[in-house]
Amino acid sequence: MERIDLLSTIKGSRFEGFFPREWDLARIDWCCSRKPEEVSAREKWWHKDFAPACCDTLEDFNTLMGHEIAQQIRLTREEGRELVLIFSVGPMGMYRWAVEFLKAWNVDCRHLHGFNMDEWCDEEGNTLPSNNPGAFTNAMESTFYGPLGSLTAPPKQRHFATRTELPSYADRIGELRSKGAKFVLIYGIGWVFHVAFWEPHFAEDYKNMDEWLGATHRVAAKLHPLTVIQNSITSFKSRITLVPARANTIGPGIFMKADYTIGGVDGFLPVRNMIYQGMTLWVTLKYGPSMWIPSSVMPQLPGKLFYIKPLAGPLEPEVN
Repeated sequence: MERIDLLSTIKGSRFEGFFPREWDLARIDWCCSRKPEEVSAREKWWHKDFAPACCDTLEDFNTLMGHEIAQQIRLTREEGRELVLIFSVGPMGMYRWAVEFLKAWNVDCRHLHGFNMDEWCDEEGNTLPSNNPGAFTNAMESTFYGPLGSLTAPPKQRHFATRTELPSYADRIGELRSKGAKFVLIYGIGWVFHVAFWEPHFAEDYKNMDEWLGATHRVAAKLHPLTVIQNSITSFKSRITLVPARANTIGPGIFMKADYTIGGVDGFLPVRNMIYQGMTLWVTLKYGPSMWIPSSVMPQLPGKLFYIKPLAGPLEPEVN
C-alpha cells in the first residue's frame, strides 16, 4: 500500500506553498526517521567542540542547562574577563537554576553584559511595555536579573531588543570583544527551526549563505504562521489572538560569531507522552547547513545542545 502522509497528499492542499520555498520535506522526513541512538552520531560539518547533551527528564534539562550557563558566568569572572551573554526567552526553566548556582557560588555578575535576542513588536518595531507579562524584557528581569539580588548585572549592562537599541547590538558586542570579552549565546529552536526569531523564509532575501551570514538583525520581522502557533501553546496559554505576528530579532551576523553556545530543545509533555520538538532536534543535527533551516548551522559552533531524551524518538505515531 502506498504511503498516505503529508508528502503524498500535499499537492492541491492548503499546505501547498505554505512551507518555506526551499525546504526539502523528504529530507526533513528522512532526518526524523533515524533510530534514537543515531541522534548523537557526529556529522562531518559539526564543530569538533560541539555536542548534543541528553537529559532524561525536564527537571534534569533545566538543572544541567542552568549549570552550564552559570559555569560560563563564573569562569569568565574568575578569568577577569567581561562576558557578552545573549539571552533566549524560551526555554526558560534553566534560568532558575542558573540563579541558584550563581548565588550558591557567590558570583558577582558585574562583568556580565546581557543582550536579549528578540522581542515582540508591531509593524514599526515598537515593543511591548517592559512590564507586560508576555514581554521578553519582563521575563528576563523577573527570572534572572531580579532573583540574583545584589549579585546581578548593572541595569546599564542589560540590553533589550527595542527598535532603537537592537541596531546597536553588533557594534556594542564587537567593541566588548575587541577588549577581550567572551561571547556566549543561549538559544532555543522553534518549530520552523528558527534561532531567535530569525525565520527560514528570510533566506528569500539573500543571494547566498555568505550574504545571509552577514545579516545582524531585523526590526519588525514578519514571523512564520507556525511560529505564532507554537508560541500560542508555549507562552500564551492557547490564546493565539494575543501573539504578535512580528518581532525584532538578532540575525546570524551576530549569533554565528559566538565563542560558545548553550542550546536547548525541551518540547516534551510527559503527562501525555506528547512530543512537539522531536523534528526540531533531528533536523537541526542531521539536515546539514542551510540558510533555509536556520538552526542547521548551529552545530558548526562550539557548545552543547541540551535535549530531553524522548525527543530522540522513535518519532512514530501515537494517538493522543
